[in-house]
Amino acid sequence: MAASKRPPTVFINCPFDSDYQSLFDAIVFTVARCGFAPRCAKEIDDAAGTRIDKIAKLIEECPLAIHDISRTELDNKSKLPRFNMPFELGLFIGACRFGNVKQRKKRCLVFDKSRFRYQKFLSDIAGQDIHAHEAKQSRIIIEVRNFLHSNANGRHIPGGNTISKQFAEFKKRKPTICEQLELDPHDLTFLDFTNLVAVYLEQNA
Repeated sequence: MAASKRPPTVFINCPFDSDYQSLFDAIVFTVARCGFAPRCAKEIDDAAGTRIDKIAKLIEECPLAIHDISRTELDNKSKLPRFNMPFELGLFIGACRFGNVKQRKKRCLVFDKSRFRYQKFLSDIAGQDIHAHEAKQSRIIIEVRNFLHSNANGRHIPGGNTISKQFAEFKKRKPTICEQLELDPHDLTFLDFTNLVAVYLEQNA
């Protein structure tokens, strides 16, 4: 595919645990349905180099990003919070502020559970337009769709409610598509999942 035809990439920075999985799946599906290419640290499976270098490369390559900083709970084992999401948001904002002309054109969507909760644990980003997803798939789909629509350069993108219905249909069809692709629906990598979404969208174009 010619470089000019490749869809714009979207860096997804969010929790990767089982409690967040349904929201993560909804984000990935919405990004793909809107005609963009979802990318995240879960696609990296390379022992060479450091993890931070790989994440920095992803951030450098993606003009758009979705950051969810809602995971502030203490880990059950360590009794400590996880700082990966705010850290990667900081890297992205740093690229926007200190990068070259191309990097300064980056745009991002920042999520928390409720709109002003972040002020209690990440007040340095006060003034940013933080969006609340309320831990609801329908809400996160609408917010992601609206963000991408504002960066779609005039391309038509269906409304959030339509995409929510399509995501529900995709979840019903997921086992069948897994069978077609000889994949275990309970053991999917990030790239497996994005491939399932691509097949579903191709079949229902």
